[in-house]
Amino acid sequence: MKHAYSILGILIIIILVGAYFSFNTAHAPSSIMELASPAFEHNGTIPSQYTCDGDRLAPPPLEVSSLPEGTGSLVLVMDDPDIPQEVKDSRGIEKFDHWALYNLPAKEGVINGGVSGLNGAGETGYRGPCPPPEYEPTEHRYVFRIYAVSGTLNFIKTPTLDEVETAAKGMMLDSAELIGRYERR
Repeated sequence: MKHAYSILGILIIIILVGAYFSFNTAHAPSSIMELASPAFEHNGTIPSQYTCDGDRLAPPPLEVSSLPEGTGSLVLVMDDPDIPQEVKDSRGIEKFDHWALYNLPAKEGVINGGVSGLNGAGETGYRGPCPPPEYEPTEHRYVFRIYAVSGTLNFIKTPTLDEVETAAKGMMLDSAELIGRYERR
């Protein structure tokens, strides 16, 4: 009889473990949200046309895929964490904010639309990479982050990148990152 209870206990454990894995597999996201650009690869060089050295200060084309179910809007930010220490110290910042967009349409494909927040220069819109060549490092990383959020964001005044990102994280369903590099010649 003792042997029968042991076998029954083992069978119950196997059934519970199987049910657990079956449930988690069935409810796991089918894919992970991705952020990419046809202009450069992850950790690749951002073409100069999208920088202060180019003909225009327009952002590189960006594409998002595999949005999670329930996405109400998208948020996109871009910053430069590699600014020189003396610039960090003089401005009291840890990164330079290049771009903040929120309330982008919740659709896969090319990213466009949305509402602009303030960049590090205190202006709205995209500010292209422009690492100062007189400081080390001369090559900087530019981090693009996209957030799928469950609704839309509302602000009383034009928000900074940090304000946009903080609000997005409170409603975030998923996120993705793309890093581009640029060095002035």
